[in-house]
Amino acid sequence: MNPIIAAAKEVPETAMQGTPEREVHLLDLLLVFAERWKFILSLSLGASIFMAVLSFLLPNQYKAEAVVLPPSQSSSMSSALLSQMGGASALTSLAGGSLGMKNPGDMYVALFRTESVEDALIKRFGLMERYHTKKMSDTRKTFEGASDVVLGSKDGLIRVSIIDRDPKMAADLANGYIDEFRNLSAHLAITEASQRRAFFEKELQEVNANLVLAEEAMKSTEQSTGLLHVDSQARALIESAASLRGQIGAKEVELRALHSYATEDNPQVVMAKQQLEGLKALFAQLTGKSADSSSDILVPKGNIPNAQIAYLRSYRNIQYYQTVKEILAKQFEMAKLDEAREGATIQVAQTASPPDTRTSPKRKILTLIVFVLSFIAACGWCIFRDAIERLKNNPAEHERIEALRAAFRN
Repeated sequence: MNPIIAAAKEVPETAMQGTPEREVHLLDLLLVFAERWKFILSLSLGASIFMAVLSFLLPNQYKAEAVVLPPSQSSSMSSALLSQMGGASALTSLAGGSLGMKNPGDMYVALFRTESVEDALIKRFGLMERYHTKKMSDTRKTFEGASDVVLGSKDGLIRVSIIDRDPKMAADLANGYIDEFRNLSAHLAITEASQRRAFFEKELQEVNANLVLAEEAMKSTEQSTGLLHVDSQARALIESAASLRGQIGAKEVELRALHSYATEDNPQVVMAKQQLEGLKALFAQLTGKSADSSSDILVPKGNIPNAQIAYLRSYRNIQYYQTVKEILAKQFEMAKLDEAREGATIQVAQTASPPDTRTSPKRKILTLIVFVLSFIAACGWCIFRDAIERLKNNPAEHERIEALRAAFRN
């Protein structure tokens, strides 16, 4: 032990009575560190050198990143509605929430992580052999640990990143990840426009089938009754009421389409309900019956020969389905245009390229962290050793230590 340090430790307690207790403890620690500075320095430097050598043995990791732009959740219906509201900035900024429409970016991020996309990518690049795994589930976990899909909160862009030892493989995996997602999303209706397109397409097919049946029934009626036309007044009444009822049916279909992606508080839903009620009221005024009634449209039967009643019913059905078909066809074409404008799939803003700088290991950072941790550990060990020595030099405490050792031995 250094004679100066030993003399400092043997300073009588009476000489320290005028010194604050806090400064005494600090000086004691400094004396301990000064006595064992070689040990502290050698341990810190040794651990740092070991970490530096080990970091050169660790394999380099490279991170490739691709940036994609999800389609915006907008449509001609919602845009027209917002323009009718006077273009209020507050309503426009809150359109996503008030219209009950979700940001498709969150759905795209979730779809990237589906097993369908990941398994297709694993089989395409043979990742089971590359990751040395035997089960698809283990390979999937390893791949998820090496990949990341994040939706930017500020710019709304999706960043797909892959970490791999080979920079070219990292770039290929990132671009392949997007390709496999495209294969999946091509068969899904994700955006509001694509949901409307799929809904109206299904309804239009059903209406076409019903129209064919109505035309066949009309043909059979003509053959059985021999009638080819009816009174012009009756025809006008039938056409007006059937057209109005067809508009009501089409509006009901449109309302069901809105419910597939919007809430009850959606202004589009509220407006569609009001329009539907107006059409029903107009139909009741014209015919004196409910639009939901399947009975004949009001035409004074006393003014119509009995032979024409069956013909009028068939004619009414054809007019009804033709009106519904025309309206649904327009809605279907509008949805297709919206879907084409939004983009059926995501747009790649930046393809992944092989990185020229490694992502890990961060050798300087690792060495610095190990140096700091080893320095703290060495200082702690010195304090612990000094405390043990003080206890041994104290007779009372020494007896307690011996008693404690004897208790553990027994």
